[in-house]
Amino acid sequence: MTASRPSGPTRPARPGPERPEGAADTPSEEGTAARDGLPPPADCDDSDLLAALLEGMDAALCAFDADGVVTHWNREAQRILGWSAEEAVGRHGLAGWAVREADADEVQGRLLGVMAAEGRQVHEFALVTKAGGRVLVRTQSAGVRGADGRPAGVYCAFSEVHAQIDLERSIALSEALFEDAAWGLVLVDADLRPAVANEQAARALRTDRAALLGRPLGELLSQGVEELESALQHVLAEGAPPAPADVWVTLRAGAGGAEERRCWRCGFLRLASPLAEEPVPLGVGWFFHDVTDVRQAERESSLLRFRGNQLHRAARTAAECEDPLEAATVFLDFALAGFADHALLDLTSDGEPVRLVRAAATPAGSGGPCSPVVPGGIPLRYIEGHPALLAVERAGSVRASWRNRAGQPPRGATGSGTDRGPAGPTAAGVGAASAEPAAGAGDQARQWAAARQWPEDTVHALCAVLRSRGRTLGVATFLRAGGRNAFDRTDASYAEDVAYRVGGALDLAEQLGRRGRG
Repeated sequence: MTASRPSGPTRPARPGPERPEGAADTPSEEGTAARDGLPPPADCDDSDLLAALLEGMDAALCAFDADGVVTHWNREAQRILGWSAEEAVGRHGLAGWAVREADADEVQGRLLGVMAAEGRQVHEFALVTKAGGRVLVRTQSAGVRGADGRPAGVYCAFSEVHAQIDLERSIALSEALFEDAAWGLVLVDADLRPAVANEQAARALRTDRAALLGRPLGELLSQGVEELESALQHVLAEGAPPAPADVWVTLRAGAGGAEERRCWRCGFLRLASPLAEEPVPLGVGWFFHDVTDVRQAERESSLLRFRGNQLHRAARTAAECEDPLEAATVFLDFALAGFADHALLDLTSDGEPVRLVRAAATPAGSGGPCSPVVPGGIPLRYIEGHPALLAVERAGSVRASWRNRAGQPPRGATGSGTDRGPAGPTAAGVGAASAEPAAGAGDQARQWAAARQWPEDTVHALCAVLRSRGRTLGVATFLRAGGRNAFDRTDASYAEDVAYRVGGALDLAEQLGRRGRG
């Protein structure tokens, strides 16, 4: 309990006007204030209000009169030093009980010297606790003047130095995070809208800090916003997850730009008010770091290892095949795993112009192993400009993807029309990929595939020429349906590796056939 000067005598009741007998009671001024949740206007003693304010302070406070006698001592001062208000109030200075005798004159001089100075002064003192320990405190002192303007005393607010340093470190850390941190940092409120963001986060979201605040995340991200908001809601309800998580997002296209797919390594912290009696969520601290390049490199490395293992397994299996044509289909079967939905094997026929004859194919329906077919030597009626014919003409790989009338490829396509493989020119980019084709566009895609004699669900194609001993033997065609990405240059390189092995097997089959006929 805070000790202060004794409160004054109880005020006499103020006589009110006489009421006629039987008149209804009217609410008093005090009753109206109490009903409205306001303190009584004039009956509250100033000393009671001062005592309540001192008791509610988070900082320790003591006050001295002009002679250096302690007049006020609040509960926080008792908590730090152990001296109660009854033990502290009325003592002359701090010497011998709260300050060592050797330091008393210096401390007393600094504190009382504030009365003659202007403004507030900050000092650090070593005070003595009731248990005999020492506490280093940081004080903020200012003089108090009376009604006549003369110095009337000093008030001194103090706190433990380590607590003050912790506060300053926390503030400095917050400032550093929002200015110089390499990670993006966003404080998200309970409505899942950014409240504060640092420069790194604004750059990652392709906006500025002011424009970012208060905007729904859906205005910034076209994909991945559901996963991100779900994570934020989980943190608000359950707390922070045990480890950071990767979140793939797609940034919305800016003015004249294109959508961009990124992978962010995200961590989350639930923010709660330290002033509330019960933890009240204030929002979520979301910090993230762009790891797109690392994740793509990991995926490419994993894909290369898988494809290398497939080629190794295919070579071991093909080595046990007595029929070279069967060995060729084995290479195609192993290549299909995770790479394409269908595979076609067309061989060149003698004569000019070049014509292709079907030698093996996977089933057109649900897919399956690549099996030899018996076309009877009848050439395929490929239309002019067919990717397989272009591959033979150019002696390289050719990629093709269906496009709708708006000139947009299906989801995942990265090129337009046909283009050469890794060594050839690339087609012009087409910007953001469209969603899956609509109902009418689906009919167009099926017509596009049927015109090229491919299964009706085909949307992407990759034709790799088969060569051996300086001769073109045919074309291996790999096909993907609309639910997959278009073939890229890495896919073309892998298809060429497979084609080299298939070409060698077909060349052996041709030699054995000629030897048998001879």
